[in-house]
Amino acid sequence: MLAACGVQAESGAHSERQMATLSGEPPIIIAHRGASGERPEHTLASYALAIEQGADFIEPDLVLTKDGVLVARHENEISETTDVADKTEFADRKTVKTIDGQRHEGWFTEDFTLAELKTLRAKERLPQLRAANAKYDGQFEIPTFEEILQLLQRHEKQHGKRVGVYPETKHPSYFKALGLAHDEPLLKLLNKYGLADKDDPVFIQSFEVGNLKALHEKTGIRLVQLVASQGGPPDQEGLTYETMLTADGLTEIATYAQGLGPSKDLVIGRNLVGLLDTPTGLVEEAHKRGLVVHPWTFRRENYFLPTDFKSGIDPREPGDLQGEIRAYIAAGIDGLFSDNPAQAVSAAE
Repeated sequence: MLAACGVQAESGAHSERQMATLSGEPPIIIAHRGASGERPEHTLASYALAIEQGADFIEPDLVLTKDGVLVARHENEISETTDVADKTEFADRKTVKTIDGQRHEGWFTEDFTLAELKTLRAKERLPQLRAANAKYDGQFEIPTFEEILQLLQRHEKQHGKRVGVYPETKHPSYFKALGLAHDEPLLKLLNKYGLADKDDPVFIQSFEVGNLKALHEKTGIRLVQLVASQGGPPDQEGLTYETMLTADGLTEIATYAQGLGPSKDLVIGRNLVGLLDTPTGLVEEAHKRGLVVHPWTFRRENYFLPTDFKSGIDPREPGDLQGEIRAYIAAGIDGLFSDNPAQAVSAAE
C-alpha cells in the first residue's frame, strides 16, 4: 500500500471552502443502498429517504432476473433480503451455486422472472443491529433499475434538483456466462434517462476489471474500480487488490477508470486496539493519477465504528459517525458511501 491524502467531489454544494479533494470541492455523499440504516436496503423507500436527507448520489447494486431485467439487490442470492424462503410455491427453486469461487445456497434472482420477483417483499438484512428497520419487513417490493431512475426523474421534476445514481454491477462475469450481461441493459437505461456521459451525475462501479474495461470502450460515463482489503478481482486470476494499489497498479486503473472505491481501512486503518490510525497515503497516490477516491462503508452503529468513535459497548447504539467521517474528509477523500446519509451530509458541511 501507499501513503497519505487528497480528493474530489462532483455535485455536493455543502460548502464554499477549499477542500483537500481532487477538485477542491466538498466530497460527495453516496447513499449506500439508499438510507439503509433506516429502511430495508435497496427499496424505493430507502432511496427516497436518502434523497430527502440530501444525498448527492444513491447506490443500487444490480443483478439480473431470468428474463434479463436489472433489479436492485445486494446479492443475487435473496434469502437474506426477501421473504422468498416463506413462499411455498418457490420451495423447489432453492439450490446451491458457486459464484466467484464461493459456494452459496439459497434462491437466486437469475432463476426468477421479474413478475415472480415482484411477488416477494423485502426484509431487513441486519435485524440484530437494526431492529427498528425490521418493522418495515414485508412492505416493499424489489425495485427494478428503471424504477429507481424514474424515482430520480420525479424528484428532479418536483424539486429542480438532480440527484445522481451510482450503480454497481454485481458478479458481471458470472451473469455474462449465463447469457445475462449487465452492459447492454445498463447503458440503454442510463441513456434513456439522460445519464450518458462524464458530465452527468452517474458513476458505474465494479469489483471486477474486465467489466470496467469493456464499459470504458462503450461509454463516456465515469467508472470506479472497487477494491477490498483482501483478495482480488474475481475475473483476474492471480491478481490481488494489494497489487492493484501499488504505484503501477493505480497507473493501470487510471487507463480505464476515473475513480477508486476502496474499503475505508485502505484509506485510514485501525491500530491494534481499534483506534483510527494515520492515513495510509492511498488518497494522495490516487490523486496523482487523476483518480477520485470514494471509500466504503460508513455506518453509525458502534459495531462498525473505530474504538475512538464508539459511544459505548452496545453494538446496536449509534456512535460518533460524523467524527469518523470528518477524519476521512481531512485525509482528502472525494466522496464516501454511507448507510446514514443525513449524518454524512452533516459531517461534510
